[in-house]
Amino acid sequence: MPDLLIELFSEEIPARMQARAAEDLKKRVTDGLVEAGLTYAGAAALSTPRRLTLAVDGLLAESPTIREERKGPKVGAPDKAIEGFLRGAGLSREQLEERETPKGAVYFAMIEKPGRPAAEIIAEVLEDTIRNFPWPKSMRWGAGSLRWVRPLHSILCILSDENGTSVVDLDIDGIKSGNTTRGHRFMAPDAFAVTGFDDYAAKLKRAFVVLDARERAEAIWQEATNQAFASGLDVVEDKGLLAEVSGLVEWPVVLMGAIDAEFLELPPEVLQTSMKEHQKFFSVKNPKTGRIEKFITVANRETADNGATILAGNQKVLSARLADAKFFWENDLRTAKSEAGMSAWVENLSNVTFHNRLGTQAARIDRIAALAREIAPVVGADADLAEQAARVAKADLSSEMVYEFPELQGLMGRYYAEAAGLPQAVANACEQHYSPLGPGDDVPSEPVSVAVALADKLDTLTGFWAIDEKPTGSKDPYALRRAALGVIRLVLENDVRMPLNMVFGKAAEITGKREGASGEAFADVNDLRGFFHDRLKVFLRDQGIRHDVIDACIAMDGSDDLTLLVKRARALEDFLKTEDGENLLQGFKRANNILTQAEEKDGVEYSFGADRKFAEDPAEKALFDALEAGGAAISPAIEAEDFAAAMRGMAALRAPVDAFFEAVQVNAENEVLRRNRLNLLSQIRQVCGQVADLTKVEG
Repeated sequence: MPDLLIELFSEEIPARMQARAAEDLKKRVTDGLVEAGLTYAGAAALSTPRRLTLAVDGLLAESPTIREERKGPKVGAPDKAIEGFLRGAGLSREQLEERETPKGAVYFAMIEKPGRPAAEIIAEVLEDTIRNFPWPKSMRWGAGSLRWVRPLHSILCILSDENGTSVVDLDIDGIKSGNTTRGHRFMAPDAFAVTGFDDYAAKLKRAFVVLDARERAEAIWQEATNQAFASGLDVVEDKGLLAEVSGLVEWPVVLMGAIDAEFLELPPEVLQTSMKEHQKFFSVKNPKTGRIEKFITVANRETADNGATILAGNQKVLSARLADAKFFWENDLRTAKSEAGMSAWVENLSNVTFHNRLGTQAARIDRIAALAREIAPVVGADADLAEQAARVAKADLSSEMVYEFPELQGLMGRYYAEAAGLPQAVANACEQHYSPLGPGDDVPSEPVSVAVALADKLDTLTGFWAIDEKPTGSKDPYALRRAALGVIRLVLENDVRMPLNMVFGKAAEITGKREGASGEAFADVNDLRGFFHDRLKVFLRDQGIRHDVIDACIAMDGSDDLTLLVKRARALEDFLKTEDGENLLQGFKRANNILTQAEEKDGVEYSFGADRKFAEDPAEKALFDALEAGGAAISPAIEAEDFAAAMRGMAALRAPVDAFFEAVQVNAENEVLRRNRLNLLSQIRQVCGQVADLTKVEG
């Protein structure tokens, strides 16, 4: 069984596209081969800046012969019907076979598709793949019609087995396939032939090309950390930058350089961001001081002077970049320390539109400040500090540094608030109010930060709901799902008791006052609350809580209090995992089904209370006693929000309910007994229904 090796050699492929392109090449080629009948043992895709490589092991030498039986029209059918069948089958009338069936004689065709050599199939599949490759962006060059991300220079496509190596013939716009490739652009540019993947990988390594992106990344990181360690420093870990840099070089050469002393006092985040965004440098910090003191750059070649010239050039460019950052920093600090302080930046935001139907950033800040003041007591924050923090939290959007590096918003706000002499809680809120931005992001815990973070996200949600800009399907241009998840995490992880309906009402009231509208500016409270409940289900599902358990708790009063809702759901989830919980659920469902059917049949509601004097069976009397005791235990526990105690009260009902259904016939012939027992089932439903709507629980 031969092995297939494909290499598409081009000008430099953007680093961000390489991994996806390698996987697209693998999927499209292997899918095409399998569809044509060529199975294989394994496949691997690799990439460098100048090549996409696919190795397929254990490929069939040819596709199998396929025999297909196809049923046609009846014997004696019109000639046109028979001729159409013959054209579809590719046969003549003499090749058809007549067979008797229960519906009479019918024509059958035996169609045989002979197998094809692997090389023929590969050529077709690869040409289709190349011509229809899903690059995010592509270009044409020369006189041909082929589009590729960068000019495509050569195609290596060979089949190899124990008998040798053969080239799969292919010609795409004058680019003919062969068995040759080239090494490093500068250090080994000459072409060389290969006989298979092992030979290919080994010769590339000798030609200064590391084929595997993971191997390049590991080599870069190991050498970078070794050089930093030798100087008593640490490399700041950045997996995204490491992946990008490993896609920029075929032969990584790690060099460490120093940052000019005049820039060492810049905030470390500014240094790190500037070097990463502009130069693709890794930051190297002093673990004792936390300062960024050096940088790591990765060259794509070895030089006679061991990279000294490359390093000198990079240091020169870096100094120019950092001079700009220093200029921005010093200008911003002068503004923050001025008499007007950060308020000057806030005023500038009156000229920045947040959304054409929701006003400017300055108007939004007014809303957030008012809402933060309302939320502050709920989260234990000082209302004045919460409002002050909300008013300056977005001021840094007008700063020169954030204009240059938008990813530093919030963080620079903390630096500027500290420079302006504002309280530390206010400064911290400037940085933390955007959090959490994602599932792995830390959640603020300082009360002022929590108040502003909640106000920021809730204003976004209520605002876009008010103008009917809601997420649809997979589209969520304003990241409202992320904002709702942020609110959920802020509330739950800080154990905040904050009914959503109250907050929505406050937000609508604030918006109405600010915009001169009525308090009905936000009327769709139920829809937004339902949106939060949907996001909560996703959040809790990852924690092992079933969606039907959450639905059972959402149906209860107070479900807009997320903390209360989650406590109830977790207690119910734990209870239903026990034997008592599982059996009681079955007993409840049996009682509810019997009761529902009887109420539909009789046209009455059995909820007027059962009378113990009509109880005949000991199991029936025991259930009366258990329900009375259970109600007395569960009701106070629910009022005290002690859901664990409520579940223990539910557990005590399991045995009496089981015994009742074992010993007692509910639909007795005596109508008085029947009605009394149905009312007793109603009591089961009522007592259990204090905990959750168990009708929504599956099982």
